[in-house]
Amino acid sequence: MDITTGMVIISAAGHDKEQWFLVTGVDGRYAYLADGKERKLAAPKKKNLKHVRATGQALSADGMTDKRLRTALRGLSRSIAEESE
Repeated sequence: MDITTGMVIISAAGHDKEQWFLVTGVDGRYAYLADGKERKLAAPKKKNLKHVRATGQALSADGMTDKRLRTALRGLSRSIAEESE
């Protein structure tokens, strides 16, 4: 699955392993990720595409704030966790 802007991903490697992020941009083999807390929308993290995995979920970045992003990611991660139980 190709990683595109607006997708929700999970970090698969690094110190942020298992954290949820929104893809704010893709540049070659890197994705720019924001979670609204450690990595704000204004200063996303650059991460190699090999170190992320897609969740199949997407969010619209239009009008998104850091607070709304945190809330949306928390809700998605909880709903996915409940489905797997």
